[in-house]
Amino acid sequence: MTPILEMRGITKTFPGVKALDNVSLSVAKGEIHAICGENGAGKSTLMKVLSGVYPAGSYDGEIWYDGAKMAFSGTHDSEKLGLIIIHQELALVPLLSIAENIFLGHEITENGMINWAETFSRTEKLLAKVGLKENPATPVGKLGVGKQQLVEIAKALAKEVRVLILDEPTAALQENDSAALLELMKEFRSQGITSILISHKLNEIREVADRVTIIRDGASISTLDAHQGEVTEDRIIRDMVGRDMAHRYPPRTPNPGAVVMEVENWCVRHPEQDRAVIRDICFNVRAGEVLGIAGLMGSGRTELAMSLFGRSWGRDITGTARMHGAEVDLSDVPRAIDAGLAYVTEDRKHLGLILEESILKNTSLANLPGISTRGVINPSQEQNVAEGYRTAMAIRTPGVFQKVMNLSGGNQQKVVLSKWLFTDPDVLILDEPTRGIDVGAKFEIYNIINELAARGKAVIMISSEMPELLGMCDRIHVMNEGRFAGELTAAEASQEKIMSMIVRG
Repeated sequence: MTPILEMRGITKTFPGVKALDNVSLSVAKGEIHAICGENGAGKSTLMKVLSGVYPAGSYDGEIWYDGAKMAFSGTHDSEKLGLIIIHQELALVPLLSIAENIFLGHEITENGMINWAETFSRTEKLLAKVGLKENPATPVGKLGVGKQQLVEIAKALAKEVRVLILDEPTAALQENDSAALLELMKEFRSQGITSILISHKLNEIREVADRVTIIRDGASISTLDAHQGEVTEDRIIRDMVGRDMAHRYPPRTPNPGAVVMEVENWCVRHPEQDRAVIRDICFNVRAGEVLGIAGLMGSGRTELAMSLFGRSWGRDITGTARMHGAEVDLSDVPRAIDAGLAYVTEDRKHLGLILEESILKNTSLANLPGISTRGVINPSQEQNVAEGYRTAMAIRTPGVFQKVMNLSGGNQQKVVLSKWLFTDPDVLILDEPTRGIDVGAKFEIYNIINELAARGKAVIMISSEMPELLGMCDRIHVMNEGRFAGELTAAEASQEKIMSMIVRG
């Protein structure tokens, strides 16, 4: 098959991290080419290089498109040539109409004015191509996620797409919407449109992909041909997860005690869309135990954690939570904290810290009564607490009055941990506790987790890095599409078993 696109030796480096290392990719004209890999493998980074989100000069290597070497300075360059990327987070304006969204940035004008008649006429034709019957004047915010995804594709068609890049397009879709989108991709293939599909869902890949490229740790591992029978779940899983884990995790002898927290039949619906996100989740965690939750992006791990922590996310939440055998009220964050729960968010910069404030202020933030006398903050006591955690956590800083924004990622994460440890929780939920920090800082965080378990704390650890879960956890629940797909003990768990549970549901 004739290649329409080639990426040769692409290397992309961020401060301290090599995200892509000599990656090569060849995509044939008119094929559906899937890209697979674990979270953080480099898939989305590669597509951002391709589309110009990361412009020429910010990476090493070459991009060849339609036989010519390209140097895109931005997405406007790639879009002019019909190379369109649809990100997992949809780039639509909810308050604008379908027609306004489709032609946003390249409006149809006449004598300096928008030609609304032509805009609506073209929109109707584009919507027909993607199977939508909505009125072009309908605000996008009133559509479900599946229909919004189709509006994004109609938007791409309006730009005369030749190569359509879809980044996890079905992650938030229900089954019927996913099936409709896959059928649409097949239709595009029959029309000669090339598609690049980034997905973790192997059943979807097997259904539509002509070839599959697997990326692991920023490197291209293999390209498999579906027409030659090479695309099997076992082969993809093996290529996705092969990784050396030696000496990356501090040793710990598990000694779990009594059950601290039990959750039964926990169900959560999306706060804005009419769909269930968490479905009948049941689990328990013991004192001194590190319980892992594995799953891919969109599986519902963070939504589960936030819904438990004071119903910080979701609506129509049902189910029962018990602490030490007694049912507890987790209806808001203060009640969750009082019940003995703490949650270290995956997004420390926006949800975990006040970056403009000092280490001192951030450390005491979740437990102001702990440094107050008759409702008045005691500055001396506040400083003593912050200094104590700075020492215990080995936070590298001249002093506790240093602004958190000036700390490294690893030290910021230690401040977040300090904040929640000061509430003296019985159960600590850690959501991606080592995301965005270097290897040395990761090891320090792992030691802190082990120390907490040794002190009898129950730890729930959510991570997209399977080696991290295998290296740290006593048990692992595997989550897929809002449900627990299985449970593995540390002795029986492996990356292959976890990935098999994820992709096979």
